Amino acid sequence: MKKTGKYILFLLLVVFSIQALAINADSLMMRGNRAYDHQQYDTAINMYKRVLKMGLVSPKLYFNLGDAYFRKKDIPSAILYFEKAKKLDPNNPEILYNINLANTMIPDKIDKVPQMFLKRWWNYFYDLFDANTWAILSLVSFSLFVLLVGIFILSHRRGAKKLSFFFGVIMLLASVASFGLASQKKYYIQHYNEAIIFVPTITAKSSPTPNSVDLFVIHQGTKVRLLDEVDGWRKIRLQNGSIGWLPDQSMKEI
Repeated sequence: MKKTGKYILFLLLVVFSIQALAINADSLMMRGNRAYDHQQYDTAINMYKRVLKMGLVSPKLYFNLGDAYFRKKDIPSAILYFEKAKKLDPNNPEILYNINLANTMIPDKIDKVPQMFLKRWWNYFYDLFDANTWAILSLVSFSLFVLLVGIFILSHRRGAKKLSFFFGVIMLLASVASFGLASQKKYYIQHYNEAIIFVPTITAKSSPTPNSVDLFVIHQGTKVRLLDEVDGWRKIRLQNGSIGWLPDQSMKEI
């Protein structure tokens, strides 16, 4: 009984701590929003970053932070947080609009390499839902698969067996595909594979050394894909396919 009482007390403390954290975060968000409404953008940024320091993230929080930086004309920081918001909510039209708007205000206009049909098809399904939704769809599909297996085993009708087998295979494939998309989304969110350039102008090198060959020049606000890391240097790829090396301190990870 004593141990049970201790467990209950511990759980109550955890619940109260979570509630207090949520209330404090909501208060900071509201203070940040009020500061933003009064054009006090530095104060708004400070409030939003205090929420981030509490370990709480959301598309709305990142979006508000990016918008406050945008109003301050700090375009690289605005793009950074808009991209962080997009990472969590890739189909939000407001986020996409603000990213496109901010990108019109940076020097580099880099054309994307055309994607193959299969890649476009995969990206379309990949961006339909977030990781949690894909995970739920995977569980639902698998549950339906188990139900159809039961019908196949227990049914004595030939037609019912054929239908349950056919739809069972579809549900199994849907469950595997949904699980794969959920896992990839989770990995993408938890790992840094893109970054924003934060120096006015920098030259990409052919290898991770200052004396290597100059390849191309890029400017602040440009998004790059991270490929490798060696001794404080990052191997990056631009959207047009150009590859080079940049110092790690020249960028911030999305």
